[in-house]
Amino acid sequence: MPLKAFRGPKVWLWRWRRNPLKRPGDTLEAWVLLGAWLFTLVAGVLGGLAAARSVDDGLASERAEWHPVVAHVMDRAPGGSAPKSPSSGGERVWARVGWTVADGSAHTGQARVAAGSNVGTPVPVWTDPQGRLVTRPATASEAHVRSALIGGLVGLSAAATRRTASTTARRAPAP
Repeated sequence: MPLKAFRGPKVWLWRWRRNPLKRPGDTLEAWVLLGAWLFTLVAGVLGGLAAARSVDDGLASERAEWHPVVAHVMDRAPGGSAPKSPSSGGERVWARVGWTVADGSAHTGQARVAAGSNVGTPVPVWTDPQGRLVTRPATASEAHVRSALIGGLVGLSAAATRRTASTTARRAPAP
C-alpha cells in the first residue's frame, strides 16, 4: 500500500480533529491554548501600540522643548592646526564651551568641536528648557522609525513571554 501524502492542515490542527481516543482534557487543553494565543496576540498588539505611541510622544516633546544655541569654545581645543571652518567634517574632540540662555544666565559644558578650534569659535549645541546640554533631538522621521521598532519589540516580547512560560510549565517535574 503506498504511503499517503502529507496533509498539512490535519497535522497542523491535530488538537481539533475528531479522534475516538480524544479525552475531554484534550479538548480543554486545545481551547486553553487557543485562548492563550489570542490573548498573547491582542496583548502584544496593544502593548506594542502603547509603547510606540509613548516613545513617539516623548520624542515629539523633546523636539518641541529642546532648541539650538550657539556656544563658544572657552579653551583651545586639543588637536592639530586650527580648522579652516567650523563646519568642516574633520576630527571632532571634546572641549569646554559656554553659552547664554534666554533668561541671561551663563552656562558651561563639554561639547564636540573641530580639533584645534580657537577660543571664541562658535559651536552649535542643543539645550533643554533649563539650559543644560542635550543631544540633537530626533527628527520626525527618525522618531517614527524608533517608535515602530520599540513597539515591535514590545509586541514580540509578549509572544516570547508566553512561549517561555509555556515551555517552563511543560518542563517542570510532575508533582
